[in-house]
Amino acid sequence: MQGIGVIAVEKSLSNLVDILESEGYEVVDLDEASLHGVDAIIVSGADINLMNIQDTVTEVPVINAAGKTPEEIVAELERL
Repeated sequence: MQGIGVIAVEKSLSNLVDILESEGYEVVDLDEASLHGVDAIIVSGADINLMNIQDTVTEVPVINAAGKTPEEIVAELERL
């Protein structure tokens, strides 16, 4: 892990929580999390427009999990 520690994950991606935690990340629910204090956000891609993630002013990277394996998502987090 390279400096990313707290990851906000969309509820529909609950299968990622155990994997991310086993890799040493702290995982919080995106619906309940403030964007302040998270190091990255993972969304399913299905409702990005509904959540207005693209309009959010933040320096936090947003990872679209659509079409990616959990291993690909972890690798992307490690590159950040």
